[in-house]
Amino acid sequence: MAKIEPGNGLKSAESRKSLRGTTESLALTDGEGNLFGSDSELNVYTSERQTDKYGFIGGAQQYSEQSAENIPPEVLRQREAKWLDMLNNWDKWMAKRHKKMKLRCQKGIPPSLRGRAWLYLSGGKVKREQHKGKFEELDSQAGDPKWVDVIERDLHRQFPFHEMFVARGGHGQQDLYRVLKAYTLHRPEEGYCQAQAPIAAVLLMHMPAEDAFWGLVQICEKYLPGYYSAGLEAIQLDGEILFTLLKRVSPLAHRHLKKHKLDPILYMTEWFMCAFSRTLPWVSVLRVWDMFLCEGVKIIFRVGLVLLKCMLGSQDKLKTCQGQYETMELLKTIDTRYMQEGFLVREILELPVSERDIEKEHLASVRRWKETRGELHCKSLPRMHGAKAIMAAEPPSRQDLRQNPTIIVESPLATKSNGEDKERKNTKEQKNGKKNSSPTPVAAYLEPSEPSPLLKDAALLGSNQSLSSAEYDTYL
Repeated sequence: MAKIEPGNGLKSAESRKSLRGTTESLALTDGEGNLFGSDSELNVYTSERQTDKYGFIGGAQQYSEQSAENIPPEVLRQREAKWLDMLNNWDKWMAKRHKKMKLRCQKGIPPSLRGRAWLYLSGGKVKREQHKGKFEELDSQAGDPKWVDVIERDLHRQFPFHEMFVARGGHGQQDLYRVLKAYTLHRPEEGYCQAQAPIAAVLLMHMPAEDAFWGLVQICEKYLPGYYSAGLEAIQLDGEILFTLLKRVSPLAHRHLKKHKLDPILYMTEWFMCAFSRTLPWVSVLRVWDMFLCEGVKIIFRVGLVLLKCMLGSQDKLKTCQGQYETMELLKTIDTRYMQEGFLVREILELPVSERDIEKEHLASVRRWKETRGELHCKSLPRMHGAKAIMAAEPPSRQDLRQNPTIIVESPLATKSNGEDKERKNTKEQKNGKKNSSPTPVAAYLEPSEPSPLLKDAALLGSNQSLSSAEYDTYL
């Protein structure tokens, strides 16, 4: 992303522009070096490949049995039941049993509930309830042409081998455009940064556009504040923090990078700004995000430290990268064994890097910045270290946390029952000299977390919300 220059960090305005928006085309390959050009060639390719369970039809992030840990179905069902209980009693779990919740996030959120859990963990659910109608209002506006043009040119670059985004102008790209455009209207002073697109795309794979918008807002404002602002000062500060922590975790890797004057911004920018969504195998991305949205940015630091330690942490490994160029190439092609789900998660959990360590180094980095470069231009919001800190900073009401029904079913049996109840009520009120002023609603609401009795002859007559294929896993 940034040009390599000996002895310096970011290549000033030129490198920053590459992250704030680009018009360069992305080369699509099939994993064997074959380049795809036109949409028709890509469509032929996708029709010949089988879609994996996460929606990928090719590319490096396609699912493989070797990179994942298989969970027995009965264990998965038990975890789903536990997560449903947590979601129904979210405030109590956050207040009294947060450690247990953190352990469950570390084990991995069940795929069927991941989208809903992410929305609760990030605080996006509360934001959505407190700002009802906000997304629709932003969605209806035209948007700043300066950002709209760049967003449109970036759409096809986000997970081009995922079935949701493979078609130009398809529903996935349309929703991605809506979410990114809405954010530029929500934060006009920040605008659009190219690294926001993969973050929004990951969220859209698990939830509808409105929920993805509020998830993006929370990640940009609470988890990674300042990352996507002009100047990229926040990511440069975190690069210094990463480098300082690396000295403690792997002195050998730290000495090597320092010797060759490889500034952290050169290798960690995409890692951090995209929350590893474009770096790791998909099963590992999901596990990292489960922990990241629960525990905060320390998880992102830990992943970066693990990869640096594994790739540069021994003399044998350093023999193959004697210079700056060779080191950068090595960090661009990380050994797959270090990115596999089981290995990576174990290493992340064992690494002793806490919120306190990060905040301590953050204060030191800011002090050094002011001494050498002057005042920071971007005054970002304070960083929140995970779900508990976000909830404590803005305590929600019970209404904000209540799970709303996903589908509203008009049941013939419910209608008949409601009609009989209404008739009895009217008769009773007439006897008492009262009039029935408001009709009884006939819709039977199905809460996603509560099983409802099956209605033998009840047909699904209508729904107040359309569901895409991805949303079925999330909400039903």
